[in-house]
Amino acid sequence: MRIGFGVPQFGDAAAHVDETMRFAAGAEERGAASLWTADRLLAAVDPAVGYGGGDTVPVQFRATHDPLGLLTAAAAVTTRVQLGTSTLNAPWYPSALLARHALTLDRVSRGRLLLGLGTGWSPEEYDAVGVPMAERGARLDEALDVFDAWWNDAPVEYRGKVATVAPAHVDVKPHGIPVYLAGFAPRARRRIAERADGFLPVVTPSVRDLDAAVSVPWGELRAAAQDAGRGPDAIGAALRINLPPGSTAADAVSTLRRVRESTDIEHAFVDLMYVSADHDTALEWVGEILEAAA
Repeated sequence: MRIGFGVPQFGDAAAHVDETMRFAAGAEERGAASLWTADRLLAAVDPAVGYGGGDTVPVQFRATHDPLGLLTAAAAVTTRVQLGTSTLNAPWYPSALLARHALTLDRVSRGRLLLGLGTGWSPEEYDAVGVPMAERGARLDEALDVFDAWWNDAPVEYRGKVATVAPAHVDVKPHGIPVYLAGFAPRARRRIAERADGFLPVVTPSVRDLDAAVSVPWGELRAAAQDAGRGPDAIGAALRINLPPGSTAADAVSTLRRVRESTDIEHAFVDLMYVSADHDTALEWVGEILEAAA
């Protein structure tokens, strides 16, 4: 199983963002298979909707950095690791600009980008970027349409509800960017089955039934993709393991071992946001987890 890690991006680690390239190079040297970033813009003081169904926002989200910017820095000092977002909130961005940004990172990294997309959950973040939250699903659909045209067509042309691309020459094309999607609502599941290259399940060490959390929904998505006329292996998966506060490296290792033994997942990554405040500690965890989980 390929094992990756989240780049130190949030909370106290955000104050040392200049260390991102050292972390990326060190993680690759220790054997990490991938590096990942997430997309948070702000942490509302009085959130209308809290994180994970609660009524608060983690304090770590009060300090963060741009996900594609960090991956670009990581790309500059690595040669092998895959570079992924889990997830980038596509509806926040003009689709053509996001298509170009992803294309540039894919070219800079020589084809190592995996673009994981979602829609987020914070009304305050949508207000800040001037995008109606009620349109988030439709805007994600349109972003996928624009990506298809921008990355593949010559000339590029698109007309949608939000974006219009007149016939245009866009002669730089990516190596081939896999797009993974998050979400479990019916509409999100249809989108994954019909359009995505993979999906992004999430577990914590406390999740005991990996079959229900990972294998069953993945199997359903693969079956739905086949029903939609796609191949039986059209939907891949990259599993995110969120370590809650107070977790140990042993918790990550035991979870990875259970995933290996109980599921068909071949790519998982460990998010250290709540347990690692600096890049040195994060690198220690990377080495310890990779050695113990081998």
